[in-house]
Amino acid sequence: MSNDHTGTALQLRSLVKKSGELELSLAKVAIPEPGPDEVLVRIEAAPINPSDLGLLFGPADMSTAKASGTAAQPVITATIPEKLMKGLIARLEESMPVGNEGAGVVVKTGSSDAAKALLGKTVAILGGATYAQYRTIKAVQCLVLPEGIKPSEGASAFVNPLTSLSMVEVMRLEGHKALVHTAAASNLGQMLNKICIQDGVALVNIVRKPEQEEILRKIGAKYICDATSPDFMRDLTQALVETGATLAFDAIGGGKLASQILTGMEAAASLTAKEYSRYGSTVHKQVYIYGALDRSPTELVRNYGMAWGVCGWLLTPFLQKIGYPAAQKLRERVARELKTTFASHYTREVSLAEALSLDAIGAYGKQATGTKYLINPNKGL
Repeated sequence: MSNDHTGTALQLRSLVKKSGELELSLAKVAIPEPGPDEVLVRIEAAPINPSDLGLLFGPADMSTAKASGTAAQPVITATIPEKLMKGLIARLEESMPVGNEGAGVVVKTGSSDAAKALLGKTVAILGGATYAQYRTIKAVQCLVLPEGIKPSEGASAFVNPLTSLSMVEVMRLEGHKALVHTAAASNLGQMLNKICIQDGVALVNIVRKPEQEEILRKIGAKYICDATSPDFMRDLTQALVETGATLAFDAIGGGKLASQILTGMEAAASLTAKEYSRYGSTVHKQVYIYGALDRSPTELVRNYGMAWGVCGWLLTPFLQKIGYPAAQKLRERVARELKTTFASHYTREVSLAEALSLDAIGAYGKQATGTKYLINPNKGL
């Protein structure tokens, strides 16, 4: 079997040129040889998450995207605004592989017992460069999928499931008792609702459309606020009074929403305060920004006292902070509930070449609810 996987294979690459142009293409790369403690995974499913688009597109204006090349070897180019080039100095002229996570079958292993034990197993992996036909990775980093779970069902076993579980862990570790989540009808948001329902955690969901509210109602969400409603702040404050939520995870990033959430938290705290303080509530109110669906500046209107915080949050540093045993417990829960709590649904499965069509880019690039794409790098092969 070890002789069946040599030669070259395709890998999706993103390149930022000094000329201010983004180039997406498929590169032929040598199929890597696994080291003693590594395995070679034939990737059969890799999701396109919002977190992948930052590396894939960078700050390019994708409305300028143009296609060239052939159907089998497409090339996409787009213009990067000149004012944004200064922030890209570290990646200029470096062709970078894309894809945070994926799943597939172990087709070759290194010499260690841990690696050899995975031969033929279907595994999920996290670590980058998964928009490729093959990927080597440490055996210990593989999540062996339960019997009967297909790669497409386990491809999203890391980013969204572990992020949603970690949000609840942060809540517990920092002493909060309930959560607020924006872009709440997303794939991740639906997982978070299922977790909170199972674990008895109150969750305030913020959406922007009636159909998004309907998605959440169907899975049992209780507190849903529409940010486009004229009654949004009233509804949000009431939900915060009822839940006592003082922690929010914001996928939007730009605009006034983070500030509105803090304002609502302060208003809720004031309604239940036993005495007045000119410095505002002493209850700490925290918003973690973990996404950038809106890339405009974050606007803060400081009318929520002095006990508050807004900062960024990323999954990997948090998992490192809590340590391997605690993180492994989260991974094990994901594996047990892949077909229920952590089931992912995709609009379309595409090959590497199909992922670089203008139509596909126009769809998954919107990051809209219900437009999640899955890449199968070995589709049709």
